[in-house]
Amino acid sequence: MRLGDGGDNFEDRTGQSSGGFGFGGGGGNALGCLLPLVASRFGIVGVVILLLGYCVLTQMGGGGGGLIPTGTPTSAPTGQSTLSPENRRLLSSAVASTNTVWGQIFNRSGARYTPPRLVAYTRGTQTACGAGQAAMGPFYCPNDQRIYIDPEFFTELSRRFGAPGDFAQYYVIAHEVGHHIQNLEGTLEQAHNAQARASEAEGNATQVKVELQADCYAGVWAANAKDPQGRAALEPGDVEEGMRAAEAIGDDTLQRRSQGMVVPESFTHGTSAQRMNALQTGLRSGDPAACKFNG
Repeated sequence: MRLGDGGDNFEDRTGQSSGGFGFGGGGGNALGCLLPLVASRFGIVGVVILLLGYCVLTQMGGGGGGLIPTGTPTSAPTGQSTLSPENRRLLSSAVASTNTVWGQIFNRSGARYTPPRLVAYTRGTQTACGAGQAAMGPFYCPNDQRIYIDPEFFTELSRRFGAPGDFAQYYVIAHEVGHHIQNLEGTLEQAHNAQARASEAEGNATQVKVELQADCYAGVWAANAKDPQGRAALEPGDVEEGMRAAEAIGDDTLQRRSQGMVVPESFTHGTSAQRMNALQTGLRSGDPAACKFNG
């Protein structure tokens, strides 16, 4: 993908101490914890910490098996960045491009766009939604309007889940920016209210709608992204990279891989087919109106 240099809405916390904000893994579904109001994550992870009580929510209905970085973290003196030049450029250019595109879309509709900030960290960091951990995968915190990612996630996405390529990585960031758009539009609050009245299965179904819309919004960004010369940023092969990533992170694919069976009522992000279709809808239309929530 052809993108320009990064902007100001990027923060490098890699190499900094996580401050001891650890947590215990495992556990069952925390039924009282409602994800959309607090934090929403990309979908290849097994657990996520929520602000209230640091509740642990397992995506796989107790089956685990999400994407948790398994490689040896890059060592460096505390406070010294461990971010590679390649990842620094990718992350900073991703947030700059997504903010440009969504700023233009909001301006055309007469709405005000508040850009999110992208934070790269190593292993753990503090957020306004509680303790962020690499095991959570990339996630969006609406309390501080920041997107958090441990760049080691990209290694796992490529090697462990067979989804290499720069567009697969841009898709990850654009999906989280999609959650920011939902926060600005009030969709996350709407989903939270719906979940408060719903059963566990119904709440999961609402969450699937949230995640699929974020996938669609990622496609909308990509369809509208431009390079520094004003040409379409998408290059040959980019769409295929995105489709491979979307297929790899479907709930059915992840559950089948991790526990050998599929439990549809526990889906929280959508099947591989649904995620691929949502991304494709955004790419083909380039119009956020095509990404209906229907919550």
